[in-house]
Amino acid sequence: MKKVWNSFLIAFAMFSKIPVPRADWEKENMKYMICFFPGIGMVIGLLIFGYGRFCALADMGDLMRAAGFVLIPLLVTGGIHLDGYLDTVDALSSWQPKERKLEILKDSHAGAFAVIMGCAYFILALGVWSEVDEKALPVLGIGFVLSRALSGMALAAFPCANKKGSLGMFADAAQKRVLKAVLVLWILACAGAAFWLDWRRGLILAGTAFAVYGYYYHVAVKEFGGTTGDIAGFFVQVCELMMACTVMLGGKFV
Repeated sequence: MKKVWNSFLIAFAMFSKIPVPRADWEKENMKYMICFFPGIGMVIGLLIFGYGRFCALADMGDLMRAAGFVLIPLLVTGGIHLDGYLDTVDALSSWQPKERKLEILKDSHAGAFAVIMGCAYFILALGVWSEVDEKALPVLGIGFVLSRALSGMALAAFPCANKKGSLGMFADAAQKRVLKAVLVLWILACAGAAFWLDWRRGLILAGTAFAVYGYYYHVAVKEFGGTTGDIAGFFVQVCELMMACTVMLGGKFV
């Protein structure tokens, strides 16, 4: 039981800025860490919903409302997934061989394409969230859990491009059978909850998430020979933005 508790603490310490008691980052304590990764999405989803209610009560304008929706995930995670997104788009934009792309992922310097695509990401996110209907917030809140559950599933299912990197370390420490079983439960729970809240928006959310997951596999394997921690962060960012975009657009017609 102590190992499970330590895995929970390490997951929140690694993937969020939420204060938690310290746990030793040992292999045994990291076995079940990814099982708790979607829990950070639950925190983000609740904050998104709560902020939406606050904006409605305070009669906030669309721009201020959208700015909060964009910044909440960033503040909770400390930008760890955004960092992976920027490194990945920089590597993809280089059009270099796989080995060189992996080197770019490790480079601590931000390239021009990372800056450009980072600005483009925030502009699009601000526009999308400014158009999101309040009724869609509960379903979109679930999306933050689903993106992380799928990201964790990729750890167990996708080849690892760099076994010496952080993701390779987690994959080695994880009990993959337990990990897959738990993440399948997370995914089913997310889909079921989204369909129960609003089956139309829930269908759009789940369909978009799985489509981006397929794209993630294609990019990871074809361009890098497998996934890494940075590419996993790229998936989380792209998946969450695309879910918000499609649910927003779907809400205009349903």
